[in-house]
Parts: sequence; C-alpha cells; structure tokens
Amino acid sequence: MKLRPEEITSVLKSRIQRYEAGVDIQEVGTVVQVGDGVARIQGLENAVAAEMLELPHGVMGLVLNLEEDSVGAVLMGEDTLIKEGDQVKRTGRVIQVPVGEALVGRVINPLGVPLDDKGPIETTEFRPVEFKAPGVIRRQPVKEPLQTGIKAIDSMIPIGRGQRELIIGDRGTGKTAIAVDTIINQKGQGVICIYVAIGQKASTVAGLVAKLEEHGAMDYTIVIMASASAGAPLRYIAPYAGAAMGEYFTYSGRHALCIYDDLTKHADSYRQMSLLLRRPPGREAFPGDIFYLHSRLLERACKLNDKEGGGSLTALPVIETQAGDVSAYIPTNVISITDGQIFLESDLFYSGIRPAINVGISVSRVGGNAQIKAMKKVAGTLRLDLSTFRELEAFAKFGSELDQETQRSLARGERLVASLNQPQYVPWPVQDQVMIIFAATKGYADDVQVRDISPFNASLRDYLGQQHPEIGAEIAASKDLSPETEAKLRGAIEAFKEMWSVDKVLL
Repeated sequence: MKLRPEEITSVLKSRIQRYEAGVDIQEVGTVVQVGDGVARIQGLENAVAAEMLELPHGVMGLVLNLEEDSVGAVLMGEDTLIKEGDQVKRTGRVIQVPVGEALVGRVINPLGVPLDDKGPIETTEFRPVEFKAPGVIRRQPVKEPLQTGIKAIDSMIPIGRGQRELIIGDRGTGKTAIAVDTIINQKGQGVICIYVAIGQKASTVAGLVAKLEEHGAMDYTIVIMASASAGAPLRYIAPYAGAAMGEYFTYSGRHALCIYDDLTKHADSYRQMSLLLRRPPGREAFPGDIFYLHSRLLERACKLNDKEGGGSLTALPVIETQAGDVSAYIPTNVISITDGQIFLESDLFYSGIRPAINVGISVSRVGGNAQIKAMKKVAGTLRLDLSTFRELEAFAKFGSELDQETQRSLARGERLVASLNQPQYVPWPVQDQVMIIFAATKGYADDVQVRDISPFNASLRDYLGQQHPEIGAEIAASKDLSPETEAKLRGAIEAFKEMWSVDKVLL
C-alpha cells in the first residue's frame, strides 16, 4: 500500500479548517468567610446584584452586597455544608422562579420546588423574582370590583382589581380568616389566587390548604410556603416569587390576587440578613432601605390598560401589630404604600363582632369606584350610621337619660352591627349582601330583637332565594338596583316580615 502525500495533506487541511476550539471560561471565586447563612466571597469581580451563585453540595447563593474586594451572599439550602476555601461559580443569571399553569393547585417553596408530594412541576417558563413595576402610562384606574364575600368589607371598604389593601391587626384577630374567605369567594370569578405564607408554622399552612381543598379553592390557588423553619433568604424572596407568579397571569390579560401573610415577618428576615451582611442599622435596627423593600413589591400590583391586555394583580398584604399600635415603623411604612387598610381590633373581636373591623380607622382609597351601583345605593349611609352609633354608644355608657331619637339611632346601630356579623368560610354572593343590607338600612329589622338578627337575616336570605330568585338574578345581571327591582324587593321583605311575625307569635 502506497501512501500519497497530497491526500494526507488535504485531509489534514480540511480537519484543521473544521476544527473549533471550545473554550469554557468560568469566573470562579473562593469563600473567605461563612456563618449564619451568609458567605463572603472573593474573586467574583463581575458579579451583579441578585445573581445566583453555585456552591458545593447543591447550595445556591444570592448576591446582595457588592463591595470593593468581595461580594456578600446569602445561602439557600444547607449552609452548614459550606466552609472557608470552597469554590464558588457564577451562573450569569439573576434569581428567577418557574411560572405557568402547572403551578396552580400546588404547594411550593419560594424557588418553585413542590412540597405537596404530587410529583414534579412541568413548566418551561421562568420569570425574574425582581421585576420593574409598570409605569403610569401602562396602567388604568382601578374600577372593577374584587368581591371578598364579606358584607362589612364589600359594603364599606370595597376592594378593586389592581388595588393594594392592607389587612392590619393584632395576633389572633382574624387577618388570615379575611384572606382565606376572599380566596374562597373567587370561585368562578376567573381570578388566580396566590397565598404566600411567610414564617408560619408548617402545620398552620397545612390546615389552611386542607380548608381551601374542602371548599374547592385549590383549583385556582398557588400556595407558597416559606415556613418558620426555612432560612431567612427563602422568607425574604417568598413575596417577590409570589408577585412573579401572579404577574405571569397579569401580563397575559388575566386577573391574579396575591396575599402576603405576613410582611412583618418578611421585614424581620430582611433585617436579620442585613445585620449579618454588616449593613448599617437604622430605626428599630432595620436597614435604611426597609421602605423600598415593601414599596417595590407592592407597586407591582396594578390594573393594566386595555392596550396591555387589561390584566390585574391585586395585593392583600398582612401586617401584625403589637397591642394595636399602628404607629410603629413597619405598619406606618406599609400604610403609606397601600391604597387603604382594613384594621382589625382585639376589643371588637373579643366582644363577638366578626370580622372585627374598626370602621373608623379602616378605609379604601379607591372607594365607590370598586363597588357595583346596587351596593353603592344601599350602603351609602352605612358607614356614617355605624360611626354615629359608635359615638352615641360611648355617651350611653354614662347612663344618662337619652332622648327617643338617640335611642332609635342606638337601636339601629346595634342591628346594623349584628347584620354585618359573618362566620368564617361562609362568603356571600354580592346580590345577597345587597338585599340583606337593604333590609337593615331601610329599617326592616328595627323591630327584631338583636339576638334574633342573625336567624332573621338567614331566613330572609333563604326566603328571597327560594320564593323570589328573580330579584337576586336581576341585581347580579344589571349590577344595579333599579326602581322596579327595589319595589319588588320591598314587597318581598314586607311579605317575609308578616310570615316572620306569625312564626315568632306561634313560637
């Protein structure tokens, strides 16, 4: 066999031409200090804020501090496995979470890892955890109601799609109960709900998920859990992850509701991380950017204009107060960011008023824009009547003789308060609320004993639903209370009153 030099040369030339040198350049750093879930790393000159880092044993790091000679990162995962001298790699991407339909009905951690034993989450779409809120031009005014199903809120402190309404009160006053009832009431409304549990016991969240499943609400709900046992970094990113998952639906022209329960524990976790990263402390040892922490989160709630698809993201942040002190640092911060607040009071709660809403302090800055016309008509004087009642009630305690007008106002106020009482997990459709509040404000319940108000309203609701379903259907369809419908409603209530009186006499 004879070798031909020209053939060998041509083969070598073609091989050389086709040769591609694949050079894999990775920026690598070294852990110089680690402890309490925080690492200081040298050698990552080009790292960016909020970038994810790869450390040994599958632990991920999140860059928060960019200093002259090192970066400060918080560790997500088993931080005790990391030691000085470990190698750290840049990923080149900022922190992001999976989003999409596959997450609906699941219980996950803030990084999108399932916690419910229902198998892996099949999704290919991701969104950054931090995202710039849309500007003024891309938004439109909040004008579409988001019904909570709670009479006291839908009548006096209405919430609209795209609004940010704070739920604030002491521990154990029913803040989470309002949030859960609101989720249950979104059934069939086309709203995807995201419940973010920050720093709660895992058993508490498990009970809440069981309740949502019982009422069929998990079909349109995502539960994100950063429990009390999770590290501060996971508790810190939890609400931002919830906002990112909600934005997926918002920017595709749909409606989402995010509940952050609660932002007090979120602020505490950020303070813990900031102090460990040696950032200078300010008031109550919180870092200087604690206001920005919550403002950049809540500004992402919006109602997009029609050109952008008309989607909305509604935010219901929860804040826990100490002994009713709304003037503390974090409560005042969040009150100034949101579009109103629902203030729950311990004294009202223990006196049997549920939900224990203090009507005087609670406010919705969107107001009647987020109410249907029928509710505006029947609940117009409700807040004023209740405020008058609270003032008169204080005077009546002195035991002085009261004139008839004052006695009438007090009697009406007691019955209004009793009419607005509502047990948990029983949200009402808006047309039923309108009819019952109409009966209370127009004086049809004035001659009913206060202890009988609850059974009176329940019987009236059943009667109207069974004997006169067309009245509720008209209110639901037109969202208004026309003179004809009002006349029908008056006639139906009067007919019921006669039956009720006969029943009471027979008893």
